[in-house]
Amino acid sequence: MKKLAVAAAIVAGVLTLAGCAGTGNDSLRSETEATVSTKIVQGKTTKDEIRNMFGSPMKTEFTDGGLEIWHYELTKMHGDAVNYIPVINLLGSSASGQKKELVVLFDTNNIVKRYSMSESAVSQKTGIFN
Repeated sequence: MKKLAVAAAIVAGVLTLAGCAGTGNDSLRSETEATVSTKIVQGKTTKDEIRNMFGSPMKTEFTDGGLEIWHYELTKMHGDAVNYIPVINLLGSSASGQKKELVVLFDTNNIVKRYSMSESAVSQKTGIFN
């Protein structure tokens, strides 16, 4: 009986870990719009300070005028309950979670000109759930 309980606990742990996934810049994990607004000051915060706080950006772009834009993203997903229903899970899967995105625009002196931090719900569906 004891072996059965241990095996069930191991299987439950594996299923829990298998149902979660995250991609992106982990420095955004504990950030919100409020916390970012205390760290970044438009017209004052430098490019080096942004790099020290959040690391290297996931993507870098330039405006037509040559200003640099840095993009940071973090997406955390977990499998929905329907994925664990026998037979139904063979027809498709569903996952949902949160996406955080920080976009920073620098002026010609490498000072933050503008920034935007957003957080939104995201979902991904496959098979008949799509």
